[in-house]
Amino acid sequence: MSHAINIAKVHKNYGNLHALAGIDFQIPQGSFFGLLGPNGAGKSTLINTIAGLTYASTGTVEVMGYDVRSQWRQARKSLGVVPQELVYDSFFSVIEVLRLQSGYFGYGRENYPWLDELLDILSLTDKANASMQNLSGGMKRRALIAQALVHRPPVIVLDEPTAGVDVELRKMLWEFTKRLHNEGHTIVLTTHYLEEAEALCEQIAILNHGQLIALDKTQTLLGRYPYRLLRLSLSLDFTLPTLPEALQSKVQSFELGELVLRLHREQDPICGVLECLRAANIPFLDLRTEEPGLEEVFMQLTSDREILS
Repeated sequence: MSHAINIAKVHKNYGNLHALAGIDFQIPQGSFFGLLGPNGAGKSTLINTIAGLTYASTGTVEVMGYDVRSQWRQARKSLGVVPQELVYDSFFSVIEVLRLQSGYFGYGRENYPWLDELLDILSLTDKANASMQNLSGGMKRRALIAQALVHRPPVIVLDEPTAGVDVELRKMLWEFTKRLHNEGHTIVLTTHYLEEAEALCEQIAILNHGQLIALDKTQTLLGRYPYRLLRLSLSLDFTLPTLPEALQSKVQSFELGELVLRLHREQDPICGVLECLRAANIPFLDLRTEEPGLEEVFMQLTSDREILS
């Protein structure tokens, strides 16, 4: 089996809202996969469909070869989902929640050593007997991650796992996630922190308005972006209206003393830009070029779908 998740021509309608419009792609086994998109793009609907929490109006979804609708027991056992929301049962302690979840998947006391290991890895050992409702937000997030992993699923979906967490917890989460990936787990990540997706994900799918608008290896996606940035340090008396008209449309940002131009790789040679500045008697104190990151690619894809065609 080569695909951890197979999404085939999936449509999802909520009344007149077409939340998913013919989504069709596969997530390879053992990959670290990013699922990105602006708010309202359809990411949560797709995750809920993969998890079997909602059914597609048409099309099919398989997890490790199991149809999430007709073979839901096997599909659900193959999947661990860390939800974006802090959803928990306030009547139980951390260890009770993990043991109940473990029992849900048919495991007994033989799985307790793994639960203890999860508590240790996620720095929850001293909170094992604490009530879930008394935990801090960061500790609740750790407990939800442990809950998703009690049955050792081959596929793990992380839905905004670092939203609202501190730097220390974020670092711990990514170290643990990379360990799971290295051990062979398929990781599916949704995040609004695009630098995380760029650093971690091998392949990325981008949704917008319920449609799949990009699917490629991360580095290939970055390489298709036709622009680079030229960052110029200028004297403090420089004002934007003095910039030559030919460069006005290329301004990415301007702050006191710093001008950033967005240049097309083929159409805007840097030497020509510098010559234009020199002809206008605009001296610059320093300059450097920057290759675009995933954020620039994402913004262009979701605002102008023809930019990478």
